[in-house]
Amino acid sequence: MAGYVVVQVSIHDPEGFAVYAGMVPPTLEKFGGRYLVRGGNWVNVEGEWNPERLVIIEFDSVEQAKNWWASDEYAPAKQLREQTTTSKLLIVEGYNHS
Repeated sequence: MAGYVVVQVSIHDPEGFAVYAGMVPPTLEKFGGRYLVRGGNWVNVEGEWNPERLVIIEFDSVEQAKNWWASDEYAPAKQLREQTTTSKLLIVEGYNHS
C-alpha cells in the first residue's frame, strides 16, 4: 500500500529554500518517491486552511517514506529545510482500493 509524505511549508529564506528544492529529487529517486504536488495553485473551498506551499510525495509504502525521511541521503536537505522554512510534515498510509 502506498505511503504519502504531506508537507505544509512557510518559506522564510527563498534563496536557501531554492537550494533545498534542488537537493531533494535525487534523494527521492533512491527511495522511489514521486512528487504528486509540488507547490502550485490551490483553492480553499472549506475551513481556514491557508498553506503557503503544499507538497505531496508518493512512495510505494509508508515504510519507504519513513526510510527516506530518516535517511542519511535526505539529512542535509532536511536540515536546510528546517533552517529556511517553518514546516509541518506527516506520513500517511494510502487507501487500499481492493
